[in-house]
Order: sequence, then structure tokens, then C-alpha cells
Amino acid sequence: MTKIRDIDALPGERWFPKDTSIEEDMKEIWGNWGVCSEVDTLKAVLMHRPGKEIENFDWQAARFRGEIDPEKFRKQHDNLADIYRSHGVTVHYVEDTPEDRPNALFCRDLVFMTPEGAIVTRPATASRRGEEKYAARKLGEIGVPIIRTICGSATFEGAMAMWIDRHTVVLASGVRTNREGYEMVESELRRMGVTDVLHMQIPYGHAHIDGLLNMASHDVAMIHASQVPYDVCDALKKKGIKLLECPSRVEAKEQLAINYVAIEPGLVVMPAGCPRSQELLEKNGIKVITVEFDQILRGFGAMHCCTAFLKRG
Repeated sequence: MTKIRDIDALPGERWFPKDTSIEEDMKEIWGNWGVCSEVDTLKAVLMHRPGKEIENFDWQAARFRGEIDPEKFRKQHDNLADIYRSHGVTVHYVEDTPEDRPNALFCRDLVFMTPEGAIVTRPATASRRGEEKYAARKLGEIGVPIIRTICGSATFEGAMAMWIDRHTVVLASGVRTNREGYEMVESELRRMGVTDVLHMQIPYGHAHIDGLLNMASHDVAMIHASQVPYDVCDALKKKGIKLLECPSRVEAKEQLAINYVAIEPGLVVMPAGCPRSQELLEKNGIKVITVEFDQILRGFGAMHCCTAFLKRG
């Protein structure tokens, strides 16, 4: 009888998965990143210090309100960054942006941060398309995980989403976010445990949420009342959020009074020249720091537009 050589059986599984989420792994593997609030203590941001792209550009083609003084423009941006640093915020700069992109300082449009990492956007307008490449490069350099890049024919800009709490996000559609982009972001949010996605239709003539609605503390928000859908206001009120109606149409639309940034709950930095809005915030327990921002306002953006949050809380 022929003897058959015995062969040892292959051993069983010896590599076992680490059953943790990316949110749990964040500090150990990636760093101190993550956002699920517009007001929790701000710790790290992504900005772009204006460079040569704001010198001798066609302000009408760039959709600015008028000509700017480049040095004053940079100085106002620097002043905002200095305020962040004075409150313990680390400022990271997007660099090497092409010299034909005068809107590149508006970093909120390029990145929407979540508890798991960054969603890199796909801007809707031709004048901004491609800026996201340089934001993504910087995110990779500093170690922020990128969990989604908007792709295909989808468009989405970061200022079209706003955290209310860990389980609630206002997500907008409009000229800067189409249906495909909305659905991509909604899918990511729901996957990571967001249960309330409040749809906000941005009216024709407006760009983003943060000119119409913004959080000042966990339970206080300011709105441009006639421009925020009732269903969104009703949902926020039912969550116990007090809605302050911006008292001046000029301050809301021209001075971008609502486009402030909360440095911590109840402390915001906002454009100077909004006395009625500032008074209303202060009467409701919100401390206000004002910064001259008239040059940057000519680009139809203010503090919130300039700042992509990377870490809060």
C-alpha cells in the first residue's frame, strides 16, 4: 500500500481586527481633529493668508463688490488669525494657491469637518473649482483624515452644512450644492450617526447657510429671519435654541453680521460695523469681539467664510 505523506493543516486565523471606530482612533493615529459643533471651544482651523492672488485682479470677474487695498485686506485677515491664536487656536495655512484665485481665503467652502475627518468639497463656481486640491494637500500634510471627496457631477461647498449638535446638521441645497452633492454628504452624515438632517433650501440670491443662520452658543442662534425656511426655524426652536432675528437688513446682507465665528460657547468674533446685531447678541448673554473687516467684506465673505474648523471641543 502506497504511503501518503501527511501535510499539516493550515493554521487558523492569527490576525484579528481592532474593533474601534476612526473617531475612537483619532488621537492615537491621526491627531487631535474632529468637529460636531459650531460653538464648542475652537482649537484648530484651516485658513489661507491672502497672497499675490489679491493684487491686480479683476474684481468684477471675481465677483467682488469693488476694488480692495491688498495690504489692508491681508492685515484684516491677519488680525482675525491673531485673535484665534490669542485664544489658544492653532492656525494652519493652505499654501501655494494659484495666483488667479482671489477667493481662496474663503476656506470654509473647501472643507467640511466631521468627527471622523474632513469632507473635501467640490466648489460649484468655475472661479473656485480646483482650490480644493490645495486644501486637500494641506490636510494630508498635517495628518487630517479625509473621509470623502465630493466627486462625479456633484457640487458641495462646506458652508452649505452646519453642525447643531452631534446628531443634528443643517444641510443646504442651492446654487452652491446640487442634489448629487447633497445626497453624498447626507449619506456620510447618517453613516456616522447623524439622525436629524435638516434640509435648508438657500434662496435665489444667497450663497451659503452662514450668511443666514449661525450658532452663537449651544442654545442661541442668529438668523436673517425672512431668508431661513420655517421648518428649519421650527426644528431649532423645538431643540430649545433661541433664535435672535438680525435686526438690520443692511447689517445682515451688507455687513454680514451673521457670518461670525464662535470661539467658545457664548463668545463670538464678528465684523465691526454691526452695532444693532452686536447689541442684540450681548443682551442675550453673548460676548462679542469685533474686527475691522471691510476689505474682506468686499469679497462677500467674513469670519465664518474664512475659517474651516478642524478641531472643536
